Amino acid sequence: MLTITAIVIGLFFAMNIGASGAAASMGIAYGSGVVKARLALLLCGIAVFLGAWLGGGEVVKTIGSGIVPSSTFTVSIALIVLAAAALSLFLANIFGIPLSTSEVAVGSVVGAGIVYQSVFLGKLVWIMAFWLITPILAFGIAVCASLLLKNKKLKAIIDAPKAVPVLSVLVVLMGVFEAFSAGMNNVANAVGPLVGAGIVSTGTGIFWGGLFVALGAIMLGGRVLETNGKKITSFKLEEGCVISGTGAGIVTLASVFGIPVPLTQITTSSIIGLGFAKNGISVLKKDIVIQLLTVWIVSPVLSMVLSYTLIHLLVEQNGYPIVAMAGVLVSTFGVLSLMKRQAPAVPMPAEPAKTK
Repeated sequence: MLTITAIVIGLFFAMNIGASGAAASMGIAYGSGVVKARLALLLCGIAVFLGAWLGGGEVVKTIGSGIVPSSTFTVSIALIVLAAAALSLFLANIFGIPLSTSEVAVGSVVGAGIVYQSVFLGKLVWIMAFWLITPILAFGIAVCASLLLKNKKLKAIIDAPKAVPVLSVLVVLMGVFEAFSAGMNNVANAVGPLVGAGIVSTGTGIFWGGLFVALGAIMLGGRVLETNGKKITSFKLEEGCVISGTGAGIVTLASVFGIPVPLTQITTSSIIGLGFAKNGISVLKKDIVIQLLTVWIVSPVLSMVLSYTLIHLLVEQNGYPIVAMAGVLVSTFGVLSLMKRQAPAVPMPAEPAKTK
């Protein structure tokens, strides 16, 4: 029964990954009017599945046995790790805090490793270094690309009417490439613990995980596609190619090394880089930087705390660490909630004096 439950949670998690992160990859192609919604989601689903099937193995190994030894994972531990990751995303949605599925998955695995003192610290530091470096790299590439696009000769070529069909095809290809990279990197978040526990083999996990990520993108990704494509901001076709191509290239490279990385933060950094090249330092608004740092810190910490707490409570039947972990959890959400809702105080008008 626990095995079936763990598999169900893993596949449900995979569908949600497809519906949120993967579907966003085709947002620019759809928002620019190059492809219709149904075609965009279908292309996304196919690319995500192929990315998982052809190149998802290294990241699956990292989640399943690279951060903690596979012996740490039992069926119950895998179930709790997946549940903690899913619960973290659910709680974050309630508070309106965007989290990275890759960082949440890693944090949940680390929580299990802390309980049994089995974390490979060297590998964890290497992963966290990638989390810090990749958004900075995306920002730098976007700035350089934007400055290159300002070249008069290149700008004349891009602005020519004949360039529109070429750029239209290119922006779709870059969106498909981004979805492919998402499949390579993100399917491990849902099936890595199952593989680590020996519930499924790597090949089986990748196949079914990739299939359910694809189904999530096709069946449930419509709203995310609409939001990313038409409700946030608009980009020129060449800018869309830069954003999608940069994110896809970095995530693909990280996947080859088996490093789970946050595609959303990388893409956001590319967008900020384009804005910086066009508008200068004013685009580096304090709230944007704070949000990126908050996601970077809160994503793994929240899932780590939940995983650690649930394992102690349900597996080890030890209630003493729960009080401390609950305090950390309440404090974290309390501070974030106050920061989100805090508004400058407006002085109340003085009450007129009453005449006798």
